[in-house]
Amino acid sequence: MSYANYMVAAVLDPQVGQADVSGLASVLRIGVTRLSRRMRSERSSEGLTVSQLSVLGIIEREGPRSPTQLAAAERVQPPSMTRLITALEELGLVRRQPHETDRRQCVLALTDRGRDLLAEDRHRKQAWLAYRLSELSAAERDTLSRAVPLIERLADS
Repeated sequence: MSYANYMVAAVLDPQVGQADVSGLASVLRIGVTRLSRRMRSERSSEGLTVSQLSVLGIIEREGPRSPTQLAAAERVQPPSMTRLITALEELGLVRRQPHETDRRQCVLALTDRGRDLLAEDRHRKQAWLAYRLSELSAAERDTLSRAVPLIERLADS
């Protein structure tokens, strides 16, 4: 029995049939961390950091954003975001443009190269995960499908 399977079995209290919250948190943290590391290994060979990819993703999903908005979304200090943005600009992945309502500010937008890189990165990860999911039983895929909203809720908290 693997450690993960042992931990899953161990967190269930047979007397009440409810999961021990601390044990469940441990098992979930380990599983999510391992899956995240595995997904990162499927990244493109561009050499971008996770933070850089995350910023590109925010801009793609939410549209052009100011450096301050990006720093807040990534929960980093503005000077750290400035360095990250500078690197993305030098790679030709983002460009500065005037803010729509406040011309004193600028916002960052994706370039075509940035959009293409994100699409390639997502395609690689999606293909790997789809292949792995196809190896699971229908019941296992159904269980994962039902867990997705809960995982998203945890991630958004």
